[in-house]
Amino acid sequence: MLELYQNPLIQGFTTNPTLMRKAGISDYESFAREILAAIPDRPISFEVFSDDFAEMERQARKIAAWSPNVNVKLPITNTKRESTMPLARTLSADGISVNVTAITTLEQVEAAVEALAGGPAAFVSVFAGRVADTGVDPLPLMRESVRLLAREPQLELIWASPRELLNVFQADEIGCHVITATSDILKKLSLVGKNLDDYSLETVKMFREDALSAGFTLGH
Repeated sequence: MLELYQNPLIQGFTTNPTLMRKAGISDYESFAREILAAIPDRPISFEVFSDDFAEMERQARKIAAWSPNVNVKLPITNTKRESTMPLARTLSADGISVNVTAITTLEQVEAAVEALAGGPAAFVSVFAGRVADTGVDPLPLMRESVRLLAREPQLELIWASPRELLNVFQADEIGCHVITATSDILKKLSLVGKNLDDYSLETVKMFREDALSAGFTLGH
């Protein structure tokens, strides 16, 4: 995050308990406060992790108090498939910027927009990449989500969990406000506009060099 903070293309950051666990983080609050001290001028989303609504609210209010640039991530439901949108509505009404996450359906987008209506700036995070993983084209969902959010101009749509660089161009084409991007996807930006004939030749050379390096042979 600190390295990417130097990149002017990166306008904000988001994380979740799964990513933090993979990174070996054990002290949630200490990590969050350290990042917020280093990145005070771009939105950063930190997620609640309780499954109980009362505790979820306590965590949300605590997280929101860490810094003015914090967005509190609420999953669209808890693990019992119970909607968190009543809590989102309460937090939003109290001026807390919410990021509703783990959304995969248009009905969930509608519920989030309704809950956040009239509140402060907030995000609606649709996991387009996960939708695509099921064999469903996420573009119609994302286009309709852009349309739904238009009635609440303080809300921004996030194209979450992109799988390829093409998703950046798709998100831009439909007017999606934000797209999350991993370092692997960002590294592919250097390929934009690359001559495809040259790319083909580079691929052929790679195959040839790897075959030689591996010492492959075929007997007569």
